[in-house]
Amino acid sequence: MATTMYFEETIKDQGGKETMDVEFGRSSYYEDDSIYLNVNGEGVIMDRTTAKRFVDAIISVGHYHGLVD
Repeated sequence: MATTMYFEETIKDQGGKETMDVEFGRSSYYEDDSIYLNVNGEGVIMDRTTAKRFVDAIISVGHYHGLVD
């Protein structure tokens, strides 16, 4: 199994009261490479259909906030 981490950070809420440990990247644990996501120590490897919806949603939010060209 190979993984490549693309993001790892403890994210702070804008109000400064809450935090969340987030890590995600790619994993080849299963036959089809896909996205893994760990939040506060709990993790999943997404099936390709879910991974596509996840990425599309992130890109849409990024466009909405002017964070993506």
